[in-house]
Amino acid sequence: MKQTKLEPKVLSVLEDKIQLIKTQKGAIYLVGPIRLPVNLYGETVIFKWYCWLNCDEVTEDFERIIDKLSSANLAEFQQSSVLAYGDFEFGDDAIIRMHSICHTGDIFGSKRCDCGYQLKQSMKMIVEHGTGALFYLANHEGRGIGLFSKAMAYILQENGYDTVEANQALGFVDDSRNYSDAIQVLKALRSKPVTLMTNNPKKLDALKNSGLPVSGRRPLWGDVSEYNEKYLQTKINRSGHLKEEEGSCPND
Repeated sequence: MKQTKLEPKVLSVLEDKIQLIKTQKGAIYLVGPIRLPVNLYGETVIFKWYCWLNCDEVTEDFERIIDKLSSANLAEFQQSSVLAYGDFEFGDDAIIRMHSICHTGDIFGSKRCDCGYQLKQSMKMIVEHGTGALFYLANHEGRGIGLFSKAMAYILQENGYDTVEANQALGFVDDSRNYSDAIQVLKALRSKPVTLMTNNPKKLDALKNSGLPVSGRRPLWGDVSEYNEKYLQTKINRSGHLKEEEGSCPND
């Protein structure tokens, strides 16, 4: 069905907030920044929100892209976000978090993992630091296996499998996540060094291997309970996560 042509005023407003990032497979369209007041531990904090979308078509005719999107059901597909705080583009010292979507932990507050804690704690650390960004990454559920497969993996975990064994028993690798799109967006937003909040050396390697200047790493452990103790130990013993005391900031 033919779409209604956008009014010039509407197109002008939107064009000013859309950025084209060319990739090997097409393009990333980054929209933002958008003022987003967030309730963080009972206080309202103002973040700058971005969202991005992968597309095969590469064009700066944004009216064409918007027209295509209005006829597609994007609600059936996940999109990633960035929450930036402070002078993220030009500030000398910024900390970032590459956070994988976790439906159970981030939304329901599940204690089977530490994802919900890491999400809110990293946002708190960014605000306290003064400059930084949280990259909230779609299509990373269950380390890349998806929500339905994650549910099946949970059933196996309730029957004695650890996280790695459960994923492998379902025919998946331990961790299939890819950070290339997030890195492209990071490069578009900032060229100065960043400190990465993570316990996962694979994330650190992904940034360094892309040529991004990385000034250091900050660990992000916490919220240990009877429900996730085995899960956290598996991260260290099987997946190579780095266990260090919170607060240390080694240069890598």
